[in-house]
Amino acid sequence: MSIYNELKDSFRFGSNLTKLIYINLGIFLIYNLIRVFFFVGGTPIGSSYAYLLSVPADFASLLTRPWTILTYMFFHEDFLHILFNILWLYWFGQLFLMFLSQRQLVGVYILGGLSGAGLFILAYNFVPVFTSETSIAIALGASASVLAIVIAVSTLRPNHTIYLLFLGPVKLKYLALVTILIDIISIPVSNAGGHIAHLGGALFGFLYVKVLVKGRDLTYPFSWLEGFGKISFKKKSKLKVDHRSANPDHDFNYRKAQKHQNIDKILDKISKSGYDSLTKEEKETLFRMKNDSVN
Repeated sequence: MSIYNELKDSFRFGSNLTKLIYINLGIFLIYNLIRVFFFVGGTPIGSSYAYLLSVPADFASLLTRPWTILTYMFFHEDFLHILFNILWLYWFGQLFLMFLSQRQLVGVYILGGLSGAGLFILAYNFVPVFTSETSIAIALGASASVLAIVIAVSTLRPNHTIYLLFLGPVKLKYLALVTILIDIISIPVSNAGGHIAHLGGALFGFLYVKVLVKGRDLTYPFSWLEGFGKISFKKKSKLKVDHRSANPDHDFNYRKAQKHQNIDKILDKISKSGYDSLTKEEKETLFRMKNDSVN
């Protein structure tokens, strides 16, 4: 199988987390390959081209390119920037999926990014110390979206312990607190707009879980993503082949998609009618899922 086909199958059959990572990497590679092409041709592209995908703080500029409020959260220029964000997205995305669904992961990523962009725009238009730079300020990168996921899972399971190199066991609540404090104290030092956007994403992640435990899922409008990570196979010949048994990864993704589908239905029922509306079997399923997550 060619590398292209392997990547295509990995994207097609992978989880929503895999898809988010691939989209970020794909945009990064395409942009930088175009930049190399122009450089070799003797007409290097300046930062003005990055403005086409970065969200501006200026309201007038935002009206001329409104798509940037979405594209900015998938766009990176620098290698270290995307490396850091992808690593955090991968680690905490896996943690997130231990407790919540594929659909909720994408919903928190997008809504967290929108929240980050919103706080960034508001700060640069209404906080006096930033207003002198409103016309030139832009934000880009997945950091706000990633922080929304980090803070969401940390709020949902604050005492869940992870092991960090050189530090050993650390509870998520302390990691989240340190991350937020670093962003706050870094605002007057450098990249103020970026740190403000991070805080906007973190704020959404926190509020999302607080609202979720009360029975309302803010990512419910993303229900159309239910099939985004599911597996479907097309028959290419009369020979019947059980693809799932032939590929353990696909089998795992299939079973995981089915499990998340059942959990999503239960969570949607809670958001509409409350916990007491669940049947005995649904409550037992939810209880087993919580026990599996804790263990």
